[in-house]
Amino acid sequence: MDHLCEAEGKRHIYLDPDDCGSGQGWAFVIVAAPTGVDYQNQSGGYSCAQYEQEGYLVPLFGSGLDEELKEIFVGELRGWGMRGQEWTVELLERLRAAVSSFAVYGSGRHDELYPTALALDESRLTEAAEAWIPVVSPDGPGVLVWENSD
Repeated sequence: MDHLCEAEGKRHIYLDPDDCGSGQGWAFVIVAAPTGVDYQNQSGGYSCAQYEQEGYLVPLFGSGLDEELKEIFVGELRGWGMRGQEWTVELLERLRAAVSSFAVYGSGRHDELYPTALALDESRLTEAAEAWIPVVSPDGPGVLVWENSD
């Protein structure tokens, strides 16, 4: 999460632009908010799409964080992502479970004592791709991001 540039009055932060986080099992939530900072992540498996979200970054901690997501997107979908595709009932259930296994400790707007699980934002399911999943966090809508498999 290094490269930073300023253009058009916004700051753009590219998550893992030089692949130095490869194999580290990192994951973040980009909570949508009018911050003037756009976070960009390479997503979509082999399509290597660059998606971005304005907001603030919340790190997620734990070992093997992205393992189930990799099993879905790299194993089952063979690295080709899902954006705009129809989800089977089985894959959608697996995705819901994988997303809900992530928890946010604390919140930017609330004083919470216990972690809150993320929820898949199914109203934005057409935006879902490998390394870019729309979620609902304790602070509102955002996206769950992790290392793209390409």
